[in-house]
Amino acid sequence: MLVSVDQIFDELLNRESLFINKRVLSHDYIPEILPHREAEIQKLAYILASALKGGKPSNVFMYGKTGTGKTAVAKYVLKKLIERGERLGLHFKYAYVNCRYRKTNYRVLVKICEEIGCRGLPETGLPADVIFDKIVKYIDERDQLVVIILDELDWLVKTSGDDILYQLTRINNELNKAQVSIIGITNDIKFKNYLDGRVLSSLSEESIVFRPYNSEQLYDILKQRAEMAFREGVVTEGALRLAAAYAGREHGDARRAIDLLRVAGEIAEREGASKILEEHIVKAVDEVDKDIIGATVRDLPLQEQLVLLAITVLKALGEQQITTGKVKNTYEKICTYLGYSPLSLRRLNDILSDLETLGIILAPVTSLGRYGRTKLISLEVDLKSLVKIFLEDSLYAAALSEFVGEEAIQKIVKAK
Repeated sequence: MLVSVDQIFDELLNRESLFINKRVLSHDYIPEILPHREAEIQKLAYILASALKGGKPSNVFMYGKTGTGKTAVAKYVLKKLIERGERLGLHFKYAYVNCRYRKTNYRVLVKICEEIGCRGLPETGLPADVIFDKIVKYIDERDQLVVIILDELDWLVKTSGDDILYQLTRINNELNKAQVSIIGITNDIKFKNYLDGRVLSSLSEESIVFRPYNSEQLYDILKQRAEMAFREGVVTEGALRLAAAYAGREHGDARRAIDLLRVAGEIAEREGASKILEEHIVKAVDEVDKDIIGATVRDLPLQEQLVLLAITVLKALGEQQITTGKVKNTYEKICTYLGYSPLSLRRLNDILSDLETLGIILAPVTSLGRYGRTKLISLEVDLKSLVKIFLEDSLYAAALSEFVGEEAIQKIVKAK
């Protein structure tokens, strides 16, 4: 029997929630203690400490896979620096920009302006150098140190080049009273290979590498968050261990572990359970995986989506050995069909590497004997999920229908 919306709301309001503070399970929550990141915190603190004596801290690059604590450590140490600065009468500020969602130079500069308090700029319309000049003027008028955090910086450089990064590394030459330092965050260890020599020489950066968490470390993180997020005794030991094991088995992603715990709590609450059990973690895995795949694919730049669509088409057609050449051929056909200009083979290979870094595909290089070497490409995510995501877009849906066929698509979508 179907239940009315009002009944659902009434049931939720009358039942005691398993949660006491769900916010601590969000990605942007920074706890007072960051377990198992003491060494990284210490290194960044030493680098930034020179600001307390009026010096300009070195620029910093932080490397590590998703969910290894890079952003949390950067924000945590800067928060402490600002607090100490206030007690000493020093003015510090930081601007945080996630370049994955601000992929153009203009939008990055506008976000920096907003973060430092220089507001009222249009999202489009002004030349980028005008926005940059406004940033310089605003910062210098306030005699302060500003640290600019460029999170997922590789997305900006790959999409829009490194001109803005070069300008930011040279910004101190235009400042008389204030100073700027940069913290670049990336999960691409080869990131510096994409930078022009002039940018590299201007950076003068120090590096901090974040290793993935292991299952025991993830358990400690989850235990800390569970004690803050849920009523006492709600989360079972088995559920914590299982969530840590799932996240540790892939690449030690603390964000994924925390997402699993949050979603498991939501599932347990919907089911009217009084405790979060291992079975709720198992159910959460399916939900979280679907959300992660969808968000990742939708956020990809256009050309990366087109390459992934080509791989999806080949897989849907039952292709057993997907090589770089086959992907290139299918990708070019899709580009022609949709009216886009295809990229070169070199850029296609770069995109395949990016998709592999994101965990969407595997693309090991294989020797074909006298025929040379190629990448053998396989999907690391569920074909059905990918097809459903591409069907959300009318253009991609039309391409799937053209190159795979409507009957085959429906068979994939309806498969259990």
